[in-house]
Amino acid sequence: MSGAVQSYAELAALILGRPARLGRTRLVAVDGPSGAGKTVFAERLAAALRPLVTSVPGDRPADPVPVLHTDDLLDGWADQFTFWPRLDEWVLAPLRAGRPARYRRYDWTAERFEQHWIPVPPVPVVVLEGVSSARAAIAAELTFAVFVTAPAGLRRDRALARDGADLLPQLSCWWEGERSHFAADRTAERVDLVVDGAAAPAHDGTGRFVRLR
Repeated sequence: MSGAVQSYAELAALILGRPARLGRTRLVAVDGPSGAGKTVFAERLAAALRPLVTSVPGDRPADPVPVLHTDDLLDGWADQFTFWPRLDEWVLAPLRAGRPARYRRYDWTAERFEQHWIPVPPVPVVVLEGVSSARAAIAAELTFAVFVTAPAGLRRDRALARDGADLLPQLSCWWEGERSHFAADRTAERVDLVVDGAAAPAHDGTGRFVRLR
């Protein structure tokens, strides 16, 4: 795939120029299939946003642009899409009301949620990364939505390298679920930006990515 090269700094400035739609928070969703490069994109976007957010006067939290991963909110493999009420109760509803939020991270090895709570203050920008993070149900409250994509073979190789071949049965069910979800939700058609997660600039540390749309 080919497209135009854009910098994370340019995108960060664009996002901060848009209004908050979830209380006082600009919620940015980074969606796309497993292995496409969502985590890399989300972390680099947050890094580009932080200097701009910390320039705003006033007390700043330890992380002015937290990145939430939807995988941390899932109650196991079967909770691929049904975790949303938990996300809304723990994070979205408090931020919507301008209040501090918090969540507990799921321990995939112990197969249970950790006991301690991770705070999410009502900061100017929160990045939500993961499959279905830009689903239609939250579209009206998103300041910006990104869909990261890559060829299926590359995504499969990345997922297996990350999670291990022992999890192939679970991953196969996951891939089928996300294909069905994206087809029904039409996520890629609704987002503000589609990114080529296979392109070198997204992973070479240059501060750039390849925009497909």
